[in-house]
Formats: sequence, C-alpha cells, structure tokens
Amino acid sequence: MSIDLVVRGGMVADGTGGPLRRADVAISADRIVAVGEVPPTSCQELSAEGAVVAPGFINVLSHAYDTLQLDPRGLSDLYQGVTTEVFGEGFSMGPVSGEMGEIIDAEPLPSGVRRNWPRLNDFLDHLATTGVGPNIASFVGAHNLRMIHAGADNRSLTEEELSSACRILDDELTAGALGVASALIYSPGSYASTAELTAYAKVLAQHDALYISHIRNEADRLLDAIDELIDIARVTSTRAEVYHIKASGRQNWPAMSKAIDKIEAARLSGLSVSADIYPYEAGGTLLSACIPPQFHEGGRVALLTRLAEPGTRVAIKDAIAMPAADWENLYLGSGGATGILMLKGIESDVGGRTLAEISTDRGDFDPIDTLLDLVTADPDLLATYFEMTEENIHLALQSPWVSICSDSEASPAEAPFNEAPTHPRAYGAFARVLGPYVRAGVLPLEGAVRRMTSLPAENLRLLDRGQVRVGAFADLAVFEPEAVKDLATYREPHRYATGMRHVLINGAIAFQDGLPTGRLAGRALRRGGSYEG
Repeated sequence: MSIDLVVRGGMVADGTGGPLRRADVAISADRIVAVGEVPPTSCQELSAEGAVVAPGFINVLSHAYDTLQLDPRGLSDLYQGVTTEVFGEGFSMGPVSGEMGEIIDAEPLPSGVRRNWPRLNDFLDHLATTGVGPNIASFVGAHNLRMIHAGADNRSLTEEELSSACRILDDELTAGALGVASALIYSPGSYASTAELTAYAKVLAQHDALYISHIRNEADRLLDAIDELIDIARVTSTRAEVYHIKASGRQNWPAMSKAIDKIEAARLSGLSVSADIYPYEAGGTLLSACIPPQFHEGGRVALLTRLAEPGTRVAIKDAIAMPAADWENLYLGSGGATGILMLKGIESDVGGRTLAEISTDRGDFDPIDTLLDLVTADPDLLATYFEMTEENIHLALQSPWVSICSDSEASPAEAPFNEAPTHPRAYGAFARVLGPYVRAGVLPLEGAVRRMTSLPAENLRLLDRGQVRVGAFADLAVFEPEAVKDLATYREPHRYATGMRHVLINGAIAFQDGLPTGRLAGRALRRGGSYEG
C-alpha cells in the first residue's frame, strides 16, 4: 500500500456520529487508504496527539463566490475546518443569459469579480482551474431560471417560458448541479408561485436532486412557508431542505418548535425533509430588504427611482410601518430601529451603530426616513437584524437532520477585505457550534461533526465526502476541542476562530500547525461525484 501522508495519534470522529476512537489516518494521493494503527513510515506525518480528526466541514450555504475570485484561500472558513463551499441561494453564477445578463452586468462589482456565466459549470471550472482553496459546488438559483425569461418583472412565467426554464434546469442537473435553491423573501424570487417551484421540483425528482429554500416567510407566516416546502416535496417526491431555519420576531419564537414538529411529521411520513442553521441570534442581509418586494420590481434603478418620488416614498414608509401578511417585514421583526445594527465598514460612518442611534444623531423624527435615506445613498448597505433567540438555536441544533452553514462569504482578515462590512458568522459559524455549543452540552461533539460532514454530504449527494473511512477523499479537519472558539463579534467581525490545528483538502495540507499553507487544492464538485474538475 502506497502512503504519502499519515495523520497520527488523533481521536477520530468519523462523521457518522459514532463514538470517538483513537486511530491513525493514512492518505495516498487524494484518498484515505487506512484508518487504524498505521506502522511507522518514512512519509510525511502530521501530529494529531491531543486532537480530534474529523472529515472536512461542508458549508451548505456559502456566499464566497465573489471573495474566492479575489482571494482563493477562503481563510475565514479554512480557520474553522471548512473544506467545501456550496453556493446558489436564490442566485447562482450561471446559467445567465438574455435579460438577466443585462441586469447582472449593470450591477457594480469589484474589479476581478464576474457573476455572468452562461453555464454554472463555466464558473465552477474557471475557479477550479485558476486555483481555489476549498472544494466548490453549487445549486442552480431559482432567480436565474425566472430572470432569464422575465427579468426583474413581477409576473407569472408563461407556459412556454416555464417549459424553457425546466429544460435549462434539466441540462444543468445533467451536468452535476446539486439542485435548485430559491430565496423567496427577495425579489424577483418572491414573484415565483408555488406552481412554478413545483415545476422545477418535478425535474429535480428525476435526478435525485435537492430543492433547498430560503422559505417565503420566517416570521408571522413561518408555518405556512414550511407547509409550502413540504407540500412541494410531497407532490413531487423531491428531497427538500429549509435554508437557515429560524422563527423571526419575538412574537413568533414559540412557532419554532411547531416548525420542527412539522418537519418531523413529514419525515415520519416518508418524506426527505431537512434544514440547516447558522448559530446566531441576528440575521444579516441588505438594509433594502426592509422595503416590500413590490417596490423592487424592475431592479435597483427602479427602486431608487421610486424612493425619489415623494408619493411613492410615503407609500413605502407606510408599508414598512405596518404588519403585513404578504411579505416578511424585517423592520418590525427586529423590534424596529433598535434591533437593526449596521455592519461595520472602514469607509462607513454608520457601521457598528443601530439604526435608532443613527436616526437620533441625524435628528430624524422617524427612523424609517433614516432607513430610506441610507438605502438611497447605498443600496448595498448591509445590516444585522436581531430577530431570533438562543433557545431556538439550541432547539434546531438538537434536531439530527439540521446541518450547519455560514450564509456568508469566505475572506481573509486582511486589507482590503477586513475593511468591508460582514456578519460574524463569516468567521465563526462552525467554530461556534463545535466549540462553545458542544462544551455547553447543547449537542455532543460527535453529533456536531456529523451535522457538518456526513449529513450535508448525503443530502447534497457528494460522493465519498463527509466521512473518515477508507476510500473517502482526504478532506480532514484536525482540531483541539477545548481550544475551538469563535472570536468574531458584530462590532468586530474580522477575527479568525481558534482551535484548528491542521486542515487537508483532497490530501493536500491547506492548514498546518494553526496557519494556512497557501495550497490551493480545491476542486469543483458535482452531485453524485460523476465528475470532478
């Protein structure tokens, strides 16, 4: 047996949730060839004494498609043991064509970033060929399937357009896309009917691919939104997953247990329904997401035009100030301006302060006016929304079908990246679960590892990933359990997590003795493992 590398003397958490066992892990090229007692060799060895050896972690919801084009190392996740980044929430880098291409090209992007790719594999292959640290994979964005035909218009797709969208989807799935990902609180995704999503799900069922969704409402209509996803799974026999499951807004916190009960009941009935979560009480997205979807129709330019029209601006203000049945009101769900914290950027004079504080400093009578002024000045301004509760995070983490995600980019804590606003989950989501939550007894270490490895690998159909076993790819995270800790905060988010000793990606050492090596061994992964670039 040819061996290139041995990870020696660690306690192996194999990813299945089974008990830890002391074992060496031998690697040949990109595969694990032995797990057990490996005799002394002359090859390179990494010490895992006093550490746990686990499969590399899979980030089910990553937005690193831009940052990896600018810095391919993905350091904020690498410091946490993440070896695979999965893209596609609502929007994917491909397929892009027709009117969608014009809309994407009109958006301001950093030099070196491209979001307009004719096919999804064009992007994945480009990133893998030019060199990328983590493995990468992607869903097809439901936004894409709609925007190729209807742009940013709020209308139903015609029968012909929907058939065309399904053919495009079928082609992408045949090429290895993980499935379809929708984001139903954001326009134009919010314009999609259940019938449209069901049509996509029927195509998914033919490929054993996953329907995954930022559901239509995580607040007052959470249970209805869960029902929609479950109904789509039931009607089409498609596997389905809820992105970052949560109950937003204090008045809705009791609904979290009911949402979990609904998913449990669906699973007991034979459906394959799962969820993922980021372990924070605040979500993060654009400040403009506080504005109802109908005012976003037509895209960014149309929104800014409406904000400049006095009568329409009043209508937007009134809509934000009132509870709504047909959209998720992030402003009210956060308890108003005091529960919205602007993310900190070096060039921002509002970062690190709440909307209420900014409004008071400006002398505004109504903080919604402040909100609209901020969006007008910068439509890409990011905010955190304190809508969730720690008890519900525990409840989700204790459900064995819940994976972990960051819902964020993956970047270095270096200039110019650390000058940009970000949510602390970018640097701490996995470490927060693996460290503080495990040590607090929220879930066992073996269970935490499983939620980051074999569970998402199985749901995503990533063949030979997510386990420490002979024949699996050598994606490994070696960490010191008592030292794992997230250091990123809302006001100081650009801080690497601690506790990771070594990280291997496809058998290559990407992180050694607590520091990145610069090796770019990531690959483009496809569903079923039929092809890896």
